[in-house]
Amino acid sequence: MSESLKFRGIYPILYAFFDRQGKLDREAMRLQIRACLDAGAHGLAMLGLATEVAKLEESERLQIVEWAAEEVSGKVPMAVTVFGHSVDQQIRFAKMVQSSGADWLILQPPPVKGLSEADWLDFFGRVMDSTSLPVAIQNAPEYLGVGLSVKGLMDLQQRHPNFTLLKGEGPAGTMAEVIRSMQGKLSVFNGRGGLELTDNLRAGCVGMVPAPECVDRQIRIFELMEEGGSKAEREAERLYQEILPVIVFVMQSIEHFLCYGKRILAARLGLDVHDRLPSMTPTAFGLERVQAYAKMLGPWPGK
Repeated sequence: MSESLKFRGIYPILYAFFDRQGKLDREAMRLQIRACLDAGAHGLAMLGLATEVAKLEESERLQIVEWAAEEVSGKVPMAVTVFGHSVDQQIRFAKMVQSSGADWLILQPPPVKGLSEADWLDFFGRVMDSTSLPVAIQNAPEYLGVGLSVKGLMDLQQRHPNFTLLKGEGPAGTMAEVIRSMQGKLSVFNGRGGLELTDNLRAGCVGMVPAPECVDRQIRIFELMEEGGSKAEREAERLYQEILPVIVFVMQSIEHFLCYGKRILAARLGLDVHDRLPSMTPTAFGLERVQAYAKMLGPWPGK
């Protein structure tokens, strides 16, 4: 557990920015990464649902990790989601990103139906045994269709000592119960765009993995909650209430989140968005709200 205690705070998860030809946009990715670092991100995450990982070739996934490592240069930890349809694919990619600078891994279950929990424990366990890095599981049944029970998580942790983190996607109340049941054996991050941020921290989450459009405010909220005291908590709640309409607007579905969350960030950073199909087409009303929320949040600090 001590190995994972250094992993805490707000880890913005990178969007994938593409150019007009549908290729990864190196400059846009660089600007996004630097914006997160300049805002004071405690770590950086990549290759999850926000990064449209299923649309990327393996070489593109590795390219994003290498670009991020170049910009981060050891300043903060990097959490990399391991996507793959088989144990062998995930093991191969885990080894590649470990060599490229990942500090911890998040194992994402492939879109396979009909497996028992014992099958999933075997799947994740074999990948965990292939790496010396601390490992998390993305336990997100609502989004991925696969989730482990608390008993399954505890069994896995007992068998694999480098399983020290959990990337959840659930209500703060659910996270509180998982944290209580795990008895301190896992450091738990939540996602969901930063919904219930203050309550997740009260529930015992060590941090959050939101997309970057509001991350400058979310970093400040985390630090205020860490500071403690009634004055700091009141300010944290005020900032959370300020960004809540943006989070609610974005987090209607994964497709909606990718379409509009990315555009809000792009508007704040002065970037263009070119989608890689298949993707949701923004509506005129949706684009109006993007501009309104970007204006409310204001330009990125320092820009």
